Amino acid sequence: MTPRTDLTGYLVRYPQEAGLGDEDPATVLDRYHTPDYELVNDGVLLDRERLLDHIRPARKRAAGLRVEVEQVLVDGDQVAARYRLIAELRKGGIITTEIYMFGELAADGRLRRAIQATRTIPSE
Repeated sequence: MTPRTDLTGYLVRYPQEAGLGDEDPATVLDRYHTPDYELVNDGVLLDRERLLDHIRPARKRAAGLRVEVEQVLVDGDQVAARYRLIAELRKGGIITTEIYMFGELAADGRLRRAIQATRTIPSE
């Protein structure tokens, strides 16, 4: 499974595997992204190392994750999605983030680059 073959599956599985899984975060990252993957999240550029630096402490904070996908589009090497990530924190509370993502795929179907705009919305 790659973002090209199942974008919805990627959006649901990747945060689960990266944020809650036991597998090495670098292995999870490489499964879905090219080695030169870059994420621009709300204007902040995150390369592979910065993403891994974000994943490791997130595993300590999250008790649960759920993704609700609203829309996905794959057109050639371009992808777009609108979805919500709902994180249940170990210390209590829930954070719901609405995400608008636009990306570029590599020839092997993994993500090469993504740009995201996010906003925190009230949790239900």
